[in-house]
Amino acid sequence: MSSQQENKGIVLKDVNLHYGDYHALRDINLNVAVGERVVVCGSSGSGKSTMIRSIIGLENHDSGHILIDGQELTADAKSQETIRRNVGMVFQQFNLFPHLTIAENCSLALKRVKKMAKGEAKDVVMKYLERVHIPEQAEKYPSQLSGGQQQRAAIARALCMQPKFLLFDEPTSALDPEMVNEVLDVMVEMAQDGMTMICVTHEMGFARQVADKMVFMNQGRIIESGDTVEFFENPKEERTRTFLNTILSH
Repeated sequence: MSSQQENKGIVLKDVNLHYGDYHALRDINLNVAVGERVVVCGSSGSGKSTMIRSIIGLENHDSGHILIDGQELTADAKSQETIRRNVGMVFQQFNLFPHLTIAENCSLALKRVKKMAKGEAKDVVMKYLERVHIPEQAEKYPSQLSGGQQQRAAIARALCMQPKFLLFDEPTSALDPEMVNEVLDVMVEMAQDGMTMICVTHEMGFARQVADKMVFMNQGRIIESGDTVEFFENPKEERTRTFLNTILSH
C-alpha cells in the first residue's frame, strides 16, 4: 500500500482505550486502503465494536492516532463532526426514529447537516432506498417494517450522506435468521461497487465472499490480520484456529 493510499484511507496507529481500569483496546494498528473491504471478527468482548466505534469518535481513545482520509480524529467536537461527514455507520440496533417515516429518517441529516432543500433531499433518499431494494417502504414507519427492512433502511440512511467510508457493527446480529441474507446481499452489492468498508460480523460466508482482509481480535488486541484466503485456510495463531473451528462448525 502506498503512503498516499494509506493517508487517504483509515489508519489506526498504536491506539489504546481504557474504561477506568479496563484496557479495552491495546496497541491497535490497522490500515484500510481506499476501496478495501475489511472484516473484523473475534469472540464477544474482544474489542471489535469498541474499535469500530472509536473510528468515528463514539468512544474516545486515550493514546495513539486515528486518521480518516488523512485527517486526525481528536476529542474536539469540530474534528469529530468533520470526520463523521466522511464516515457512515450502521449499528446492530437500527436506531431509526419511530415517529418518523423511513423517508424522513433518511432525509433528516441531509436537511440539517447538508442544508439540502426538501425536494433535493427526497430525490437522494429515493435513490438510496432503491439501492437497498425498499423504495416502496418510504412512507411507512419503522414499526411497519420487518427487521431486515429496517436494517436496509438504516443502510440507506448512511448512504444518503454519501460517505467515503462505511462501518458496520454486527449489522445482522439483531435479525431473525431468515432476514440475515437480505441485509448481507445488499452489503455484498455495496462491496462489489467498491465502497470502502469495515464490518464487524460473525457471518463468515459473507467474509469469505467480500473481504480483502480479515482482522481477528482477542482481549483488546489484533492478534491476526491479513489476506482472507490465507486467514481461513492457514490461520497462524492458535486462538484464531479455535475461533474459526467453533464458528464454522455451527
